[in-house]
Amino acid sequence: MKLRLTACLISALMLAACSEDVCKYADPLVGTADNGHTFPGACVPFGLAQPSPDSGNSAWEYCSGFNIADSTLIGFSQTHLNGTGCRDLGDVLLLPFLEEAPLHDNPYVKESLKATPGYTSVRFCNGISVEMTATEHVSHYQVQYPDPKARKLYVDLQNGMVNSPGNLLFHVLEADIDYESPTVISGRLLTHNWTTREWFFVLTFSEPYESRTNLELVGKEKADKMILTFPESGKALGVKVAISATSVDGARKSMQAEDPAWNFGKIRKEAHRRWHELLSRVEVKGSVEQKKNVYTGLYHLYIQPNNITDSGETLYSTFSLWDTYRAANPFYTVLNPEMVDAFVNSMLAQYDKQGYLPIWPLWGSETHCMIGNHAVPSIVEAYMKGFRGFDAERAWEAVKTTLTTNHPRSSRFELFDEYGYYPFDIVEKESVSCTMEMCYDDYCAAVFAEALGHKEDAEYFRKRSQGWVNLFDPESKLVRGKDSNGNWRTPFDRFALSHASTHGGDYTEGNAWQYTWHVQQDPARMIELQGGPNAFETKLDSLFFLDTVSENNTGFVGDVTGLIGQYAHGNEPSHHVAYLYQFAGKPWKTEELVREVFDRFYFPRPDGLCGNDDCGQMSAWYLFSAMGFYPVDPVSCEYVLGAPQIPQMILKLPGGKRFTVKANGLGEKNKYVESVLLNGKPVEGFTISHSDVIAGGTLEFNMTNQPKS
Repeated sequence: MKLRLTACLISALMLAACSEDVCKYADPLVGTADNGHTFPGACVPFGLAQPSPDSGNSAWEYCSGFNIADSTLIGFSQTHLNGTGCRDLGDVLLLPFLEEAPLHDNPYVKESLKATPGYTSVRFCNGISVEMTATEHVSHYQVQYPDPKARKLYVDLQNGMVNSPGNLLFHVLEADIDYESPTVISGRLLTHNWTTREWFFVLTFSEPYESRTNLELVGKEKADKMILTFPESGKALGVKVAISATSVDGARKSMQAEDPAWNFGKIRKEAHRRWHELLSRVEVKGSVEQKKNVYTGLYHLYIQPNNITDSGETLYSTFSLWDTYRAANPFYTVLNPEMVDAFVNSMLAQYDKQGYLPIWPLWGSETHCMIGNHAVPSIVEAYMKGFRGFDAERAWEAVKTTLTTNHPRSSRFELFDEYGYYPFDIVEKESVSCTMEMCYDDYCAAVFAEALGHKEDAEYFRKRSQGWVNLFDPESKLVRGKDSNGNWRTPFDRFALSHASTHGGDYTEGNAWQYTWHVQQDPARMIELQGGPNAFETKLDSLFFLDTVSENNTGFVGDVTGLIGQYAHGNEPSHHVAYLYQFAGKPWKTEELVREVFDRFYFPRPDGLCGNDDCGQMSAWYLFSAMGFYPVDPVSCEYVLGAPQIPQMILKLPGGKRFTVKANGLGEKNKYVESVLLNGKPVEGFTISHSDVIAGGTLEFNMTNQPKS
């Protein structure tokens, strides 16, 4: 008889073989201050259930439901968004309380809030303590009351992360609640805030409640709010909530498959095991602070996309594509290749459903948030990097259809064909940014079409991808709005920031200085238009030096943060810009700026992020840049070199391969690169290929304190 190792035993052996528990370095509290918009709750990698403390639910600072500045909690909900700038989810709010406790703004002991991947605990000032962990679809709580005679639980099904307090009264469109027994409550809800979602839940208790009081609904409220009283006992109360996007039966089956018993410790250990397996794919040699930044970044990267099907099935959503196509999705292709085909097939499934590729999908529904169609670069990147677990021709059909058929937020393609850009007198919002970002998508489509042999399509999209040149103003050397008669936007305030949701303007969460460099596909052409490498360098220098704040800023511009001059590291269109100096032959300026961003904008503390983490994109920039390279143009399958910021990082790749990055002599003053070796041979040029990385080997930087051209 052959000896067979179970998956659990193999994982246990792997855990034992690793000398260090890297989960201790990942801190879910990082980014919970200011506008990082992360949440401190428990989850497993890519899981749907995300139980977490909430301190608010109806303002921009509560996009994730929690802000560390608050000293009170409103309860614990089961679904959250990580690092976004919009509000939704926050389903099934639970709040344990005593006889005298209020139902809102409950003081908690700040220093009691502890969080590690897969587990969170907190203690209220009234003595109630709450622990939480999770499986993919189930939240699992353990609640200890200080008084065995006062054990109450408030359940609010009307709750959600909404835009204003008034929205709480009507964001639930439909609710069907079934009180199956004193230990089981289930239901179906249809809710609307950022998008419209139909979702289902099963709520179970480790012991029957002895009384239930449903509170009177207010205004247009439709979902029940109730107070449950439990019998006198000194035992901890167990609470589980299974979430499903398909049915109550689906939620029930997930609970039975993933968390059938009342064994909190077992579920917590399994969550920890899953996080350890994933995080330990990266090995870091550096300071404690550097390890915290790396493993916290990895943690935030793997909170999403989320599997929105029930246990045993796979369909991913929550793709913040305007952000993540830049570095987060490329990072998955390196360290998590087993996920990439499933991500692409999930995007194609949404294409089948709605007729165009997802823009910013949440729970399988389209939010139509942001501009462009950046599922396109993510799909093309996957194909160009050799992923074949999806139908390439079907994917091409989806790409072509998406970029030629009008649909919300990415439309009026006939205008693009007629003018070669979006005229601001016809497209009144974001005309310049839409042009710049659509041109990148068109370039990606051209690359895909050429790879598949669709030559006419390749020629069409390649020509259209050059449209951004029509908005380059030779006088200001910036991209500038132009009307349908070919007239420039006048007057032209090159520093004015605008935000489409609260004001028109030609740019998306930015200004002319920031969007001029959105030419990931063709830095060489931009260098030519600027007048050559020296002129390009001077203009790019100005981006980082000019700190003018326009008096014409309009609308909400809180996303434009992490400023170095006009460069905004807190917003994604800036993320590749420091690496453009390489294309002009000025590598030391890239090296200086990468160090400055590290020193100013990444710290392992609640206020350690300079902007929304945006579903892991802010973290992915850190992870790539820490290794000394970055995917300026993801579909090119090349990484542009910068300067490593950590002495050594090892990526543990499939098949037992390892890719090691060493920074010899790295120090506070030694921030410049003297030479780069790949497997002992000098690197020619300023890029390495994706195939170089996934083949395994050693990338060695020799650092110095003197800039070198």
